Amino acid sequence: MRVRPARPGDAETLRTTVSRARETTVFDDIGAPLLDVSAAGIREATVGAECCFLMEDDDGPVGVAIAHPDDDGVEAELLALWVHPEHAGEGITDTLLSRVTAALANRGVERVRASVSADKPGAREFYRAHGFDRRALQRGPGGDEAIVVASVDAVG
Repeated sequence: MRVRPARPGDAETLRTTVSRARETTVFDDIGAPLLDVSAAGIREATVGAECCFLMEDDDGPVGVAIAHPDDDGVEAELLALWVHPEHAGEGITDTLLSRVTAALANRGVERVRASVSADKPGAREFYRAHGFDRRALQRGPGGDEAIVVASVDAVG
């Protein structure tokens, strides 16, 4: 498997991969904000994001990480972190998170944040294990969400 920066033409391939996994969002399994998997939804997310990486095998994408720095460039939002269910537990999520935070650090971004659904204890533990701390609680479209933040240098 290999990680590479996403290209504009990847949106349709990624949408198809996510749809074949019978999922309706690209990051529901980690509790991040919802993103529809229509071609337009994925194209919008990938075009607007400055840091977007795909993990792929010989058959195509098996994971994606998308982040976008805030206007001030100090902090970035992790918009997507998704791995195909058939590849869960293979370390792909860890690799993608590491790659996207390294790219953010190279751009001078200091911190990365994500939203985690209150009813996703596995997601909360994943972020905690990677150096994220809870900053705040907020009401999201799917219920209560924790906003978690980590230094890009501390994510590991």
